[in-house]
Amino acid sequence: MPSIKLDPIDRRILAELQADGRMTNVELSRRVGISAPPCLRRVRTLEEQGLIRAYHADINARELGFEVQVFALVGLSSQAEADLSAFEKRTRTWPLVRECHMLNGEIDFILKCVAPDLPTFQNFLTRDLTSAPNVASVKTSLVIRCAKDEPGVPFEVYDALAVDTE
Repeated sequence: MPSIKLDPIDRRILAELQADGRMTNVELSRRVGISAPPCLRRVRTLEEQGLIRAYHADINARELGFEVQVFALVGLSSQAEADLSAFEKRTRTWPLVRECHMLNGEIDFILKCVAPDLPTFQNFLTRDLTSAPNVASVKTSLVIRCAKDEPGVPFEVYDALAVDTE
């Protein structure tokens, strides 16, 4: 369960901003059914609490020439916390790595990589990733197509749970 209690208006604000982070405060307040000043105060509070971390544009990578998307499954030689943290820190320096998630199980990390072309990714793979300290194995899967890419959280599920518990 969330550590911060949210009322239905806060959840609605988050859902609306997740769907369209560019709307004005006036439009947001209209959509959630409160006036603009308290709406802005609530948004600022949600930002201060860390529930809203940032606002982003959804960029069409392929239209910009980034044709290659690859998931890399990385196994490390050591899973000591210092080694895990060192690998995470290193991934933050690699521009092609757009996401890095530590996993439970056989694989230690999954990386989502985006590159303009296959030679660029292959160069990163051989020059940086496979030669990085503590990297024992790398398995890659080239994305053929994406059937769903839904950022954020499923507020519909959260709202249904909230109704069930009321």
